[in-house]
Amino acid sequence: MSNDLSRLSLNQETIKQWSLPELAEGCAKAGLTGVGLWRAPVQEYGVEAAARLIRDTGLTVTSLCRGGFFTALDPDERSAALADNRKAIDEAAILGTDTLVLVSGGLPPGSRDLFAARERIADALAELAPYAFERGVRLAIEPLHPMYASDRCVVSTLAQALDLAGRFPADQVGVVVDTYHLWWDDAVAAQIARAGAGGRIAAFQLADWITPLPEGVLLGRGQLGDGSVDFRWFRERVDATGYAGPIEVEIFNPALWARDGAEVLAEVADRYRSLVL
Repeated sequence: MSNDLSRLSLNQETIKQWSLPELAEGCAKAGLTGVGLWRAPVQEYGVEAAARLIRDTGLTVTSLCRGGFFTALDPDERSAALADNRKAIDEAAILGTDTLVLVSGGLPPGSRDLFAARERIADALAELAPYAFERGVRLAIEPLHPMYASDRCVVSTLAQALDLAGRFPADQVGVVVDTYHLWWDDAVAAQIARAGAGGRIAAFQLADWITPLPEGVLLGRGQLGDGSVDFRWFRERVDATGYAGPIEVEIFNPALWARDGAEVLAEVADRYRSLVL
């Protein structure tokens, strides 16, 4: 079993019970080099202060979550979303990450038109991608499992994400390969290859799929190895495209949040060694 943790990145939400200083200290102590951050706790701590903290601890920010929510029909809501995404891009640039993860948005109230919603995502990307590129940030479209299509993300497959991303230069818009959202898709191997051939893989994230899903479904991601996902299968196919970037563990799970953070991180590292490498 390999002991190499050089690509392992811990997403902040996996050990949500840790403060930002605890996250930085814990990851550095465990031998990790990267962390994925979320906007709300970073804003609470202070974006520039967070950037200094992560940098001074010797870590890099592998991604920032999240931008997106582009599907509103109301012009004022659309303008507000674009403004917030510009702010998210600026925050990513300050933090020194080149990846802003996008959760694109669900169906607006009263609408059933998935196709029109996806076109509004493309319209927003057209406005934001050049702004992000000027600041050294690439927008990363994350397809979410179809159960989230109504309220959170009308981009449900990697193919749909790539169809959107493909309208823009690869250094401006990429995609996220997240095992939790894509493990079920029988076309995912071909779409990973397609993403790699186009230089579109901006982030690679891991979480397991466990059943039964909890009420609310958002907080049901499993610790690596507790569910149905073949992580090594995914890693081998992503690596085969030439992607050599971070592998970020992003788990939303109250049971993990109730445990000691250092214990959870040690377990993540052990599962990563045995199931991913």
